[in-house]
Amino acid sequence: MKIHINKQVARFFSAALLASSLTACDDFLSIIPLNDVVLENYWTEEADVTSVVNSCYSQLLADDCLKRMLIWGELRSDNLATGGNNNIEIARIAEENILETNGLVKWEAFYQCINRCNTVLYYAPSVNEKDPNYTDAELRANIAEVTAIRALCYFYLIRTFRNVPYVTEPSIDDGQNYRVPASSFDEILTNLINDLEAVKNDAVRTYGEDNPKNKTHITRYAIYALLADMYLWQGNYQKCIEYCDQIIDYKIAEYEEDLQETSALDVELYGRFPLISVAPANSTRGGTVFTEIFGTGLSFESIFELNIVDSETRENGLVRDLFGKSDGSSVGQVAPLSYLKQGLSENTNNYFQRSDTRAYENMEGDETSGVTVAKYFKKSVDYLASSSTALGYSPTFTNRSDDHSANWIVYRLTDVMLMKAEAEVMLAGDVVDGTALTPEQDARFKAAWECVIAVWKRANNKRTASDTLVYTDYATSRLAMENLVMDERQRELMFEGKRWFDLVRICRRDGSNQRMLDKVMGKFKENIVAIRIRLASPDALYLPYHEDELRANPYLVQNPAYENESITQTE
Repeated sequence: MKIHINKQVARFFSAALLASSLTACDDFLSIIPLNDVVLENYWTEEADVTSVVNSCYSQLLADDCLKRMLIWGELRSDNLATGGNNNIEIARIAEENILETNGLVKWEAFYQCINRCNTVLYYAPSVNEKDPNYTDAELRANIAEVTAIRALCYFYLIRTFRNVPYVTEPSIDDGQNYRVPASSFDEILTNLINDLEAVKNDAVRTYGEDNPKNKTHITRYAIYALLADMYLWQGNYQKCIEYCDQIIDYKIAEYEEDLQETSALDVELYGRFPLISVAPANSTRGGTVFTEIFGTGLSFESIFELNIVDSETRENGLVRDLFGKSDGSSVGQVAPLSYLKQGLSENTNNYFQRSDTRAYENMEGDETSGVTVAKYFKKSVDYLASSSTALGYSPTFTNRSDDHSANWIVYRLTDVMLMKAEAEVMLAGDVVDGTALTPEQDARFKAAWECVIAVWKRANNKRTASDTLVYTDYATSRLAMENLVMDERQRELMFEGKRWFDLVRICRRDGSNQRMLDKVMGKFKENIVAIRIRLASPDALYLPYHEDELRANPYLVQNPAYENESITQTE
């Protein structure tokens, strides 16, 4: 039976996916008119596989995916509040007034990407049999690539909703049933880890020296970063450390190779870690870190980022709408909480020391003029950054001439270093009051410390100067060291879609929401008691299923934190 592609993609387990998958491939539909494309005319040569693999990346860059990476991962945290443009759905999430009717809890965009990945996994082996130019190694690399992209999508879904439908087969014909019950967080996470472990050695190590695809496509090191992150959530801390170390060793080797070619590098060692310098070669002008990582993109520290290839045909909708137009004509729909900048000049800020360049680079403005997100939004920044600067910095930002062309970083080196630090702290275990650290605890804490202090020194433009962070101040307990790591993650990864997920991970580990409540309650000015009661529930860490999903899939059971009797489940 001939199964047309438009029929193939017309179904998934949710009614919200009726316009799904391959109908949106950038190159796919330009090959043959839709009504003439049948399966036997497609999936015949390597180019067909490449086209759909590329469409998986393209789907991650779609506004509905990209915006949710930030909104799901950060908006509910102590970093962000509602900005301008009166987006009611964003405001409701920021206010913890979340209903199953909120369009931002729809998950269809991620399942569209999952279905594309499943389609490649299903059909690519048959292309290998038909096209002699499509080698076994290329097939295995493509399988590793889309397996990782699919795992990344599911990882976003389970961190956001906890339990979700887990499907590994593509939508092909009418005989398949995609109305399935939600699988548990732990079951899906285990499956994702097993899938990645099975394909990691088939992934491409490098696409060639200085090839942008080393940063913008799945490589073996991108899979290592994803595995490290997943093992951190699973509580398998030793495996997390092992994968972090492989990435760190790779970056050290890359740095040493670059150093042989030129001594004029923007990268230098902080401890043993090669990081881009705030002011390279002892220059008094700062801003290199911001400009290279978030302005230009594809930096030395990048492990995997989503690439805006051509700003004329595709923009970064996250930056455009959530952070605001770079010409200043509109305000972003989200904004930093003003207390993140409070008291910087007096050095009384609760988050940043006055010397911390990230306090000036992450955000623009002040409490009087209003604070906006600068990270990703601006093309570059420049300021006087000598190590003797004691009164902070006065940055000058440059707007993007190409508007919203910023890449979106999924993993970078300092993220991995701080994952390692967190895992080391957890393996050290609790310190018994009044007793000295055991040798193993001291070694674990020092391994965590060397990661944190390297990130902190870079941000504070310190190379050999004395540090205000002192190891013995934190090596008194597991909690003290863990809090140090999590505070550094907040400073370093601010506005990168990480903070709420970090808080959820802490709550899952603690079996209590108290530490999250201590962080986020300061952002609320109204309904404080009711919000605290609601957020104290473990169920409230996750978003509700959208009402469309409940109606389309009778096997879904609403998160108890959002039960609404007016929502009925129908066939």
